[in-house]
Amino acid sequence: MICTHLARAERADLLAFLAGLSPQQWDTPTLCAGWRVRDVVAHMISYEGLRGRELCRRLARGGFRLAGTNAVGVAEMRDSGPDELLSLLEQRLEPSGLTTGFGGRVALLDAMIHQQDIRRPLGVPRTIPGERLVPALSFARFAPPIGAFWRARGLRLVATDLDWSDGRGPEVHGPGESLLMAIAGRRGVVEELTGPGQATLAARIGK
Repeated sequence: MICTHLARAERADLLAFLAGLSPQQWDTPTLCAGWRVRDVVAHMISYEGLRGRELCRRLARGGFRLAGTNAVGVAEMRDSGPDELLSLLEQRLEPSGLTTGFGGRVALLDAMIHQQDIRRPLGVPRTIPGERLVPALSFARFAPPIGAFWRARGLRLVATDLDWSDGRGPEVHGPGESLLMAIAGRRGVVEELTGPGQATLAARIGK
């Protein structure tokens, strides 16, 4: 399944949401520790279009660690204001380079998780279209950068608002978005889930 068009739609929704934020909201802390809204957006943009040598240079500058590499990208855009970030995001709605990996699933999952990283602290929930959320959930379980495989191992995840479930073991039930954010390691989300496997997942996240 090619998900590039779904990733583009997810980014377009994020762009529309961000365009309505106040200057103060752009400086609101997100679920990404140490990152404000503007930092999360800068992070997303910083990977767009990266290829071969550019990616290798970024990795080297980040000490070949994911956290360090992410920090390099954010630092490069530290002086960008909301208007510039919005303009750049608008120019990069169509995934390119690294984010087109796995049929666009990298871009889809990245945009979806980070949009929720922003929305949740701002108290602005949304209903994610099922056609986007289902492939994001399926890919998330095995996407190395977010570590969901280790958090969800030995558990069966069951969405209560979608026709989706995966895994074997004690069940964890909840809305698809809550399952996604929990296995992505976001704290404060696992309380929205139920089932015999919920405590195991909570312990792996550290709540």
